[in-house]
Amino acid sequence: AFASLVFTVTDPNDLSIINEFRKGLENPEVLKWPENGGDPCGSPVWPHIVCSGSRIQQIQVMGLGLKGPLPQNLNKLSRLTHLGLQKNQFSGKLPSFSGLSELSFAYLDFNQFDTIPLDFFDGLVNLQVLALDENPLNATSGWSLPNGLQDSAQLINLTMINCNLAGPLPEFLGTMSSLEVLLLSTNRLSGPIPGTFKDAVLKMLWLNDQSGDGMSGSIDVVATMVSLTHLWLHGNQFSGKIPVEIGNLTNLKDLSVNTNNLVGLIPESLANMPLDNLDLNNNHFMGPVPKFKATNVSFMSNSFCQTKQGAVCAPEVMALLEFLDGVNYPSRLVESWSGNNPCDGRWWGISCDDNQKVSVINLPKSNLSGTLSPSIANLETVTRIYLESNNLSGFVPSSWTSLKSLSILDLSNNNISPPLPKFTTPLKLVLNGNPKLTSNPPGANPSPNNSTTPADSPTSSVPSSRPNSSSSVIFKPSEQSPEKKDSKSKIAIVVVPIAGFLLLVCLAIPLYIYVCKKSKDKHQAPTALVVHPRDPTDSDNVVKIAIANQTNGSLSTVNASGSASIHSGESHMIEAGNLLISVQVLRNVTKNFSPENELGRGGFGVVYKGELDDGTQIAVKRMEAGIV
Repeated sequence: AFASLVFTVTDPNDLSIINEFRKGLENPEVLKWPENGGDPCGSPVWPHIVCSGSRIQQIQVMGLGLKGPLPQNLNKLSRLTHLGLQKNQFSGKLPSFSGLSELSFAYLDFNQFDTIPLDFFDGLVNLQVLALDENPLNATSGWSLPNGLQDSAQLINLTMINCNLAGPLPEFLGTMSSLEVLLLSTNRLSGPIPGTFKDAVLKMLWLNDQSGDGMSGSIDVVATMVSLTHLWLHGNQFSGKIPVEIGNLTNLKDLSVNTNNLVGLIPESLANMPLDNLDLNNNHFMGPVPKFKATNVSFMSNSFCQTKQGAVCAPEVMALLEFLDGVNYPSRLVESWSGNNPCDGRWWGISCDDNQKVSVINLPKSNLSGTLSPSIANLETVTRIYLESNNLSGFVPSSWTSLKSLSILDLSNNNISPPLPKFTTPLKLVLNGNPKLTSNPPGANPSPNNSTTPADSPTSSVPSSRPNSSSSVIFKPSEQSPEKKDSKSKIAIVVVPIAGFLLLVCLAIPLYIYVCKKSKDKHQAPTALVVHPRDPTDSDNVVKIAIANQTNGSLSTVNASGSASIHSGESHMIEAGNLLISVQVLRNVTKNFSPENELGRGGFGVVYKGELDDGTQIAVKRMEAGIV
């Protein structure tokens, strides 16, 4: 034995490790290696072993059905360049590959390894291909690719299908300039495709069928990977639209996005791609089904308006779908807006008139974000639009001014930007809660009474809070055509100030006269009176009253007993015995001291007749001077 060891060709350390490898197997006979020792690198060379001089460079045992663990010091085969252990029944813990700086190809797939050490990938600086597919690694907790793998700058193929990879897709994978094949299907990956994958040189990318929540987010970044030939994204939670730039992938032959949450219209650029296979099933694609150039295509279980390729949608459907695109496809609308008839009762927030034309869009608090689409102008019969309490931004499209039937537009509690377009028909526009807009937008007049009653609300199941009336404005049609506006504006600059001044003068003069007259009447009210009690000897049985005009603002009333009281103002009361008479009554019964009620004239004034409501006859002397 000593002589055999002395004269062996194989490096003693390599020989020791390869013998340990054989001893750990349950069925080593499959290898057909000498049972009583020997020299792997000597003559004859052992099957499945490739040497360079005295060092073992390759172990190739693919598909032999070998069972058992690997020696944990396998990384001591420091000159190992190729390791082909795939399609066997190796089990237990993977040994660390740390230090195998010359290893270029490592195929460990389709075995039963259950644990992978943290330092497994350290120092694999020449690694080009690594396959760990179909191994139940860290089955309970899952595992993630360590950052040490990014030192493998020569890596071309990395396949790890169904080996319990978990967590987000590592960003460094998108920056590996030599990586062409990345197959990570059927794991536990989550989150989006990182932005670092932009312009990646990948040819094959498989991220399909992730368990748990799956991968999510937009797929826009894949449209920048112009080298792609195979792209599998099915069985995840990807959302948003298929990017129009997908047509730039001129090398793409196989595209599968089956079973995701993708929405929107199929871009024409995708329909024109000469793919071998295209799978669009089980998403939320809308609009018409285009005529595809793909050899094999499937598009079942979507929300297309038609089922036949090339068939067009109704104009109202296309107008609403373009609106939906602008507000970023909120899930509730995506789920209900399907088919080719928005008046069939299934379209959430849409009401129609008796002619089966869209009349009301009622989408308050509907998680709308984004901008308003000009396409709504194609809904000529719409009368009311309620979009309050969303997250809309941008401008109100000028095309909306062509909606002749539109009477209410509620955009309150959004983030609409000025300027607002000029509507040509009267319109109730509710704008409160838009911080970028002023309370009275240019061209709008505050409405004196804009309260919204229940009758204003459409007959829809969508709950809606109506706007505060104080925040409404009314748009009125312009009285000048655009062609005349410039020429008339110059005249208006001169005429308006002059006309305004003249109007002010005309109003001020009558107002001044009226105020003076009222003041005079107030201060010249009769302020002194003498009331004579009834004289039983008087055959006429007339009460006699004397009134004096003074200017001190007071009234003296003398009663039968000779007492006096002072009152102020114009509604004076005169008391004589049990007789109480106001000055206003005296004016009324004498017809404001009319000449026709005059009884006679004396040295101190004129006497007028009158009759109270109870029939009492009175004589009133209106004196020219105060009573002394």
